[in-house]
Amino acid sequence: MIDLPGSDASLRPGAQAALDADGSPLGRRTAWAVDLLTAETPPEADHSEHFVPVFLARQPRGFAATLEQWRAQGPFTVTEYQPVAHKSWVTLQGPSGTRSTLSLTLDSTGLIRVLHLGPETVTPPVHGWDDLAGALEQPGVTWSALVTREAGGTTETLYAKDADRPMPNGSSYKLYLMRALAHAVASGAVRWDDEVTVTPALRSLPTGDMQELPDGTRVAVRETAYKMIAMSDNTAADLIQDLLGRDAVERAVEQGGHSDPSLLRPFLSSHEVFEIGWGAPGLRDEWDAADEEGRRLLLDRIAGPMTVRGSDLGPTVHQRGLDWHMSAWDVARVLGALAEDGTRDTSGVVEGILTAYPGVPVDPARWPRVVFKGGSCPGVMMFCWLLEDPDGVRFTLVLQQRADDQKLIGDGQFLRGMGGRVIESGLLSGTSR
Repeated sequence: MIDLPGSDASLRPGAQAALDADGSPLGRRTAWAVDLLTAETPPEADHSEHFVPVFLARQPRGFAATLEQWRAQGPFTVTEYQPVAHKSWVTLQGPSGTRSTLSLTLDSTGLIRVLHLGPETVTPPVHGWDDLAGALEQPGVTWSALVTREAGGTTETLYAKDADRPMPNGSSYKLYLMRALAHAVASGAVRWDDEVTVTPALRSLPTGDMQELPDGTRVAVRETAYKMIAMSDNTAADLIQDLLGRDAVERAVEQGGHSDPSLLRPFLSSHEVFEIGWGAPGLRDEWDAADEEGRRLLLDRIAGPMTVRGSDLGPTVHQRGLDWHMSAWDVARVLGALAEDGTRDTSGVVEGILTAYPGVPVDPARWPRVVFKGGSCPGVMMFCWLLEDPDGVRFTLVLQQRADDQKLIGDGQFLRGMGGRVIESGLLSGTSR
């Protein structure tokens, strides 16, 4: 059994030892970050060699002030350590028994891009589908879910709640980009060693780190695709979409089995969603009033360097169609199609990209193959998994949330944790505990 951050497991004396024994780049950075909070005397005052420059630049009072606030909540004891690819979560227990979670994300250079201390997000156990529904039923939040089992060419629905309803999905649109790219490579139109070039017109906002590359930087398609999926890099996605062309991605939407492809026409880049959604107010009104042709003309007109900053993001805009709308079944179909793309790709590149980041701690003996994608935007959260057991039986899990107020959804750790609860519960394979 693998417990997730926020689980109800009891104190683990071995958590600190596990962290100390992790000699990976992620483990070393996490151990250093934890030492900032737990050591009697914090490490050196100059932290620049551990963080990407933008992290320190975004600390209005300096990181030393933030660190002082965090340490004041201690002394801390490490009770859980969860490393997953380039991310880690450490649960820290304070003197009163209050538990907090220190979350860390590494940049592709191995430096810390995200370091955050906040209250522990507790996810209730899942022993049956009613437990999942009870946890996700929250005032002001619309949600849907789908769980399927596929074996011998037959798909069985294990659980579904409003799985046919189109929902905004944030970054899961990148699954269609990955499909279009895999097909372009298979046809010989694109090679993995080809390069894309970072330009002001294609630079987006985080997540990711490619937006910070200098103008003119050339990056291999393989690396760009990896960042698009494993790190959900928005600039990487826009570079791939520019390489392939909007028409090719819209064909991938149709071929991927979307129930209503018109919802994704024109297929928006992340840059375009940010620019229309939180740029000049007139753009949102124009988008609302326009038909598909008018919207395409609007996208042509706003092409150019982004004027929106991350601090501009606020009110939700998914109600205006400024997102990528897919039902849970649509997500499941494109996940399955991508899994087939990975199987057919003899180079192994597609499979390596798809399985690089499983999203939650997963037992590799129980689930040797995991494809994961998450997505978020103000008022939008979704997570989806395709898991394959040692016998080749596939399970798909899709969880979606939307709300008119981002505060009702939070940072996604609850929904991600509920996905992990389902995966660890045994419900997928009929061995619920």
